[in-house]
Amino acid sequence: MKRLTYITLILMVFAFAKANSQQTSPGLESYSFTLEEAIDFALNNNYQAINAKRDIAKALKQKWETTATGLPQITGTGNYNYQLKQPVSVLPGEIAGGEPGTFIPVVFSPKQNADITATLSQVIFDGSYIVALEASETFLDFSENANNKTKLEVRKGVINAYGGVLLSEENVDIITKNLETVNDNLEETKAIFENGLTEEEDVEQLQITALQLSNQLNSARRQTDIAMNMFQLALGIDLSTDVTLAENLESLAVKTIDLSLAGEDLVLDHSVDYQIAYNMTEQRRLEYKLERSKALPTVNGFINYGANAFSNDDFVFNSSNQWFRQSIAGVSISWPVFTSFGRKARTDRAKIAWDQAETDLERTSQQIRLDYETALNDYQLAIDTYYTNKQNLELAERIENKNQIKFTEGISTSFDLRQAQTQLYDAQSQYLNSMFQVITNKAALETVLNTPQYLSNKYQD
Repeated sequence: MKRLTYITLILMVFAFAKANSQQTSPGLESYSFTLEEAIDFALNNNYQAINAKRDIAKALKQKWETTATGLPQITGTGNYNYQLKQPVSVLPGEIAGGEPGTFIPVVFSPKQNADITATLSQVIFDGSYIVALEASETFLDFSENANNKTKLEVRKGVINAYGGVLLSEENVDIITKNLETVNDNLEETKAIFENGLTEEEDVEQLQITALQLSNQLNSARRQTDIAMNMFQLALGIDLSTDVTLAENLESLAVKTIDLSLAGEDLVLDHSVDYQIAYNMTEQRRLEYKLERSKALPTVNGFINYGANAFSNDDFVFNSSNQWFRQSIAGVSISWPVFTSFGRKARTDRAKIAWDQAETDLERTSQQIRLDYETALNDYQLAIDTYYTNKQNLELAERIENKNQIKFTEGISTSFDLRQAQTQLYDAQSQYLNSMFQVITNKAALETVLNTPQYLSNKYQD
């Protein structure tokens, strides 16, 4: 008995450990999101958002890399030479008392030699270095604006994906309810037909409707799976992760309606697209300035300190060998005096590129204004369409309900009922789509305006 109890205890511990490991397994992790929670999660985990932050880190490194080129540089060099066959020179024989016209072979270079040198160099003046510092700062601004642009696009993508999942789930629920109603009508009509109180066509009409709804339901379920995968991809989580949404389509649509947003003025300087276009203009201006700076002289200073040693027999690095020290300090100046007008051509080309960037900036300004007017119109239209489709749905439900009663009482035919049901299904679909459009069109308008407040504080890096 004790042995049985002991075995049971071991099995219980094993089962508990297995269950606990399954709960902590990353593959079985689950999430539940409100829309704001989903946006917060995506801004930190979306693949594009992660790489956009890395672009800022790269820009910071590039800025320091540029700065470092103008700071003191220290380089060290060392050489060791062992002459397998020493070079021979000749001297006139008269030096050693020989006959005129004869030569004496002599060896001047030692068999081994080594030298070690350390050099400190410093840029004293370089016009291109000053411009490069400005350009690195502008590039950092560009990377930060590109990061903000990515955040806005990620936010809009999450809102669209979140709404798409809610739309698909709501569509499945509505089609399921419609199919249940039609199946109930079909069973009742079959019973009436078997008693000879209605025509077979009434049964067939309902069968057609039931088959169509069944196909729509299967398609809607598959679409829901696809929409959920798109949402998970927008968030940056594994597609196998279990995810549920904490909001429903109608409440989110009502919460999204903000009439005050329609009266908000467009401020070009707040637009990320305008800021990026301005960054590009500044880059082209600095490139032009860089080409002009190349006409200025470049001045560099240096100082080095080193030592060398020589030996014929002993190893040159033996402590007994003498090292001879040396040191040099100097300044070098380089000034491009004449380049056959090549520098002028490069400068003119940079000026043309700057003019093109100015034109692109103006085009971007006009495009942003057009995008604002379009997004504002789409948002206002989506709100109006939502209220209209809501009223149409209420009317279609009443009409379908009346036809249900008439059909049950034998006053109307199955054709009349099917027509009313089709009208109801269309109204339901339009109502769902209008709620989805309110959500997505507001996100599009906010993206143009760059209005999400939390992007300017909580998630600015």
